[in-house]
Amino acid sequence: MKDYIKRLLIAGGLALCVSLLFLGGKTIKAETFNIANETSHWIWPADGIITDTFGTRNGKHKGIDIAAESGAPIYAVDSGTITRSYYSGSYGHVIFIKHGNGTETVYAHLQERLGIEGSEVEQGEVIGKMGSTGNSSGVHLHFEVHKNEWTYEKQNALDPFLAYGHESLGDSVEVFGREDNSSDTRTAAVLNEFGSRGQNYSENEVKEDEEKEEKTESDETMIHKVRSGETLWDIAVQYKIDVESIQEANKLVSDHIVPEQSLTIPKIDAARVYLVKKGDTLSSIAEETSLTVQELKEMNKLNSDTIQINERIIISN
Repeated sequence: MKDYIKRLLIAGGLALCVSLLFLGGKTIKAETFNIANETSHWIWPADGIITDTFGTRNGKHKGIDIAAESGAPIYAVDSGTITRSYYSGSYGHVIFIKHGNGTETVYAHLQERLGIEGSEVEQGEVIGKMGSTGNSSGVHLHFEVHKNEWTYEKQNALDPFLAYGHESLGDSVEVFGREDNSSDTRTAAVLNEFGSRGQNYSENEVKEDEEKEEKTESDETMIHKVRSGETLWDIAVQYKIDVESIQEANKLVSDHIVPEQSLTIPKIDAARVYLVKKGDTLSSIAEETSLTVQELKEMNKLNSDTIQINERIIISN
């Protein structure tokens, strides 16, 4: 009789263990599913190109990287509270935001932090500028998503693609390009970005701005808005032009410039510099100019094949 009871207890214990394992698996799947639902309204944190994905570097890369030009705006993916805003040797200038759905997002390697610790932010609010501070090999945003909270061991890290759907290395993403976001959300964020001009922007005015940008692109003349800390030398290097040409185009009597100042960047010398258009790749430019991709990379000191619209590529010394 004792043996019979013992066997029943063992069998019951095994059945309980199997049930718990099964329920545990269901819980994990349900949690992943819920995270996808709870973040379906998120916007991307920046416009740019995906240059690294979750889980690379032997599993140590716990986020995704989005590359664009230095100083490009970084946006809060959803409303929340800034829990941390500081500088570290690894993350550089970094901001953490805790959201109402129980996630915490991380925005690292910023050129400048615009968010203050403890403050509330709205979805689409500009919280910083893209940079290459801390342990970074180039200008990009390192973006992480954590369930509950960020920890040093990053055991709560989630693949951001659970929130945004599957993307691939080299894909282009747009902050306001997700179908889940209404035009009202986009307008509010654009108003936030341009609010410092003291103007009231409507949807039509936003479209007019976009058309102006396209026209500027085709005319090969650009307007550069000076960012904090920039010098004329920095701008000249960025656009592959000499300082004197910028001074002449803007009637500057000295090299003194101030943040938010608009500078006209002169037309390029088409024989020496190529202005990147939508759809261009290094390969297509190399074929068009009878150069190799490697030659273009060496001439322009490029570390990758990623190029941006309006970027100037040297094609002749």
